[in-house]
Amino acid sequence: MKRAGFLLLAVVPVLVTTAVYCALPEHPARADAGASAPASRQATGRTGATAERGADDRRAAAVPAGLAAPGKKELAQQLVASAENSTLDWREAYAYVEDIGDGQGYTAGVIGFCTGTHDLLTLVESYTRKHPDNGLARYLPALRRVDGSDSHEGLDPGFPAAWRHEATVPAFRAAQDAERDRVYFDPAVRQARRDGLGTLGQFIYYDAMVMHGPGTGDYGFYGLRDRALREADPPSKGGDEEAYLDTFLDVRRAAMRSRDAHRDTTRIDTAQRVFLREGNLGLDTPLVWKVYGETYRVP
Repeated sequence: MKRAGFLLLAVVPVLVTTAVYCALPEHPARADAGASAPASRQATGRTGATAERGADDRRAAAVPAGLAAPGKKELAQQLVASAENSTLDWREAYAYVEDIGDGQGYTAGVIGFCTGTHDLLTLVESYTRKHPDNGLARYLPALRRVDGSDSHEGLDPGFPAAWRHEATVPAFRAAQDAERDRVYFDPAVRQARRDGLGTLGQFIYYDAMVMHGPGTGDYGFYGLRDRALREADPPSKGGDEEAYLDTFLDVRRAAMRSRDAHRDTTRIDTAQRVFLREGNLGLDTPLVWKVYGETYRVP
């Protein structure tokens, strides 16, 4: 498995923009030229950002399903697994658990949840609410203590075996899928659709979200996107899709090269960039790509 040394999930809470409704106080009725004004009135205000988000959502709704289509979503998991686990069988990773020495504690599961980055804790808490007698519930106090660190205190020696055993339970596999989609897949695809990107662009965003996490700092996904937007316009702003994606990949590649654990950029250079240069914006099969020197094919 090539996961060791190549996955860093810096999980930062995802920012959600909501409409703000402001109710004005009630005003007394008054006579004005023989007519009475309304006794009360209510105004609804929206911030400019929320209005723009609404327009983006309408544009996104007009974009075909893209990566969210079942066949494309399966392909996306295969592409990620080739980079994270050196396999196309991404379901092998449900039972994966290992400390890869990246300072994030144990990395585990289908998308590399980490004991040090809050997402593994969130997964186990959510799963335990629905299945309180599961084999990981007894580790929740320890998971809360080590959250944000690389510590194994209270987890060793039994946690890895407990994770592998729980991964044989269909409900826990489904919980991993749901948390992957909630934190990584759905936000990445949604943002890509808002930016007017097709299936390849949606995958490029998703792979970046997996590795960099949904953070707003320089190394997080949203930070990378902000830097790309300063250099190129996405299709939603009238820009050229291939040119924008090329810029995004340049920004991401530079960020990866700044970290020792991510200096191998073949998941970009001999995979995503290849698809882009072929003009395969629909991420249509057959696909051939290389990661870490190994060749993968999907017919």
